Amino acid sequence: MDFEKRYIKQLDWLILLILLGLGLFSYLGISGSAPGVATANRQLMWYAIGFGVLFCTLIIDYRVFRQLSYVVYAIGLVLLFGVFFTKAINNATSWYNLGVVLFQPSEPMKIFTIIAAAHYMSKREEKLGKPYYLYEWWPVFLIVGVPLLMIFKQPDLGTALVFCAILATMLIVGGIRVRHMITFSGIAAIGVGLVSYVYMYHKDDIFFKLIKPYQWARIESWLNPYLDPVGQGFQLLQSLIAIGSGQLTGKGLHTATQASLLWVPVGESDFIFTVIGERLGFIGAGIMMILFFVLVYRMIRIAMECNDPFGAYVVSGVVGMLTFQIFENIGMTIQLMPITGLPLPFISYGGSSLLTNFLTIGVVLNIGMRKQKLSFD
Repeated sequence: MDFEKRYIKQLDWLILLILLGLGLFSYLGISGSAPGVATANRQLMWYAIGFGVLFCTLIIDYRVFRQLSYVVYAIGLVLLFGVFFTKAINNATSWYNLGVVLFQPSEPMKIFTIIAAAHYMSKREEKLGKPYYLYEWWPVFLIVGVPLLMIFKQPDLGTALVFCAILATMLIVGGIRVRHMITFSGIAAIGVGLVSYVYMYHKDDIFFKLIKPYQWARIESWLNPYLDPVGQGFQLLQSLIAIGSGQLTGKGLHTATQASLLWVPVGESDFIFTVIGERLGFIGAGIMMILFFVLVYRMIRIAMECNDPFGAYVVSGVVGMLTFQIFENIGMTIQLMPITGLPLPFISYGGSSLLTNFLTIGVVLNIGMRKQKLSFD
């Protein structure tokens, strides 16, 4: 362990200020939802613990994470396997009930997978250079694919898609060739065609065994929420009405809103952007999105300035993970993306997600602090 003064000078303090700003938006959003101020106060407690996790992470040289990457990855797989023997919550076996809190192992598994994949990619690059042929990428697909399939089986489609975003980002940074990307695009197109065929002609015997009926109902209600305006489409329609009613400056912090009156379900978590848009309007929601933009930009700078391939791969994976979650969560509240159970990073209520995000940012800041460390140091 070492934590010299020169590292403090390299710390990206702007990212810490952004986290404080996002914490304010989180409090305003949760307090304006149906659960109210009591839940918002608990979120402040998680924020305090999260900052503690972040600063503890900064003390340890990030290269230690590389040495332990496969160990924590294996622990994460064991935890993912264990949830299949737990009681289902909201039609998914994704949580451990620890009595006081619910623990979702797929959240820390994101950073565990990123670190493990970055370890392999940097080690291979140091010995053999970047892969040239498509088949040389198979270990990366395996590292990301195993937890992806386990999470998809829970089922948790939203989090599984996050792993797809992590994989895509790390492959692009790793130098995957254009023809390989074209190959994947072709495979994806064929897959869409097969799914369409199965849906048309084998809906009951095959399609709904691969995709849960409630998941498909979400897609249908996303495309046309008026098909079931008081059922599957209710949440999206109320979200659109609430965000629209916020207009430019919002309804204010002390005005009763659709979210506070229970018209917007899970306003403290999945649909917290709806609450913020309704209370603070376009200006408030826009400021929050600017904070996210600057956060992602600062992380990209850290990745580009990092002299260590392992550190660059880790940060790129984190950028892909957070960018996808932000885009998907905000997009689903305005009918731009299908509805999933993904939380909005640093904003939605939830201990597992928030602490994982703080741990992740701690790793990124750790890499940024030590990015210019001399090779013989």
